[in-house]
This record gives sequence, structure tokens and C-alpha cells, in this order.
Amino acid sequence: MQPTELMQRYQSGERNFQSICLEPAPPIDHKFKNISLEKINLMNADLENANLSGANLKDANLSGAWLFGANLKGAILKGANLNGAFLGLADLRDADLSYANIEGAYLKTANLEGAMMGDRLISNL
Repeated sequence: MQPTELMQRYQSGERNFQSICLEPAPPIDHKFKNISLEKINLMNADLENANLSGANLKDANLSGAWLFGANLKGAILKGANLNGAFLGLADLRDADLSYANIEGAYLKTANLEGAMMGDRLISNL
């Protein structure tokens, strides 16, 4: 699916985009609050400052994605591949990162307060 088609369908009210693959992965500068992008392939995507709060990104491929300053508050990232993703200053408060692959992900300055990692709730980092 082309990025323009995704944006048109989102603006017309569609919210479920399970298993789509964007070619090429675009910079996403729109607000996609509460969108369902389960199993989406956003490998190496530019998601700087994207608003994906409450988004369903379960089992999504975000490996190598640039998520600097992204709003992922309350997002479902269960089983997502974040290997090598850059999440500097990202808001991951109350996000579900259960079973997510965070190997090599940059999380040093991300806000992870209240995020779930498996059966553990992160309270202070």
C-alpha cells in the first residue's frame, strides 16, 4: 500500500490496517491516534514525533525505525520488533511492551513510566 492511500483511508474513518506493508516506509507526520496497525512492516521508517498514542502495533516490525519524540502513550507494542529502533525522548507511558524485541533499541531517554514489560510494570527508571 502506498502511504497516500493509508492517509486517505485513515482520514475517511478507517482504523484497522492489520498486516499492511507500506512501500516505501514513509515519514509519518500525521496523527494516527488509536489506529490499528497490527503486524505492519515499518522497518527503518521515519516516525519522528509521530502521534501513535493508543495505537495497536502488536507484532509490528519497527526494527531500525526512527521514533525520536514519538507519542506512543498507551500503545500496544506486544510482540513488536523494535530491534535497533531509536526511541530517544519517546513517550511510552502505559505502553504494553510485553514480549517485544527491544534488543539494540535506544530507550535511554524514553519515558517508560507505567509501561508493561511481560508481567512487570515499570515504575521508575
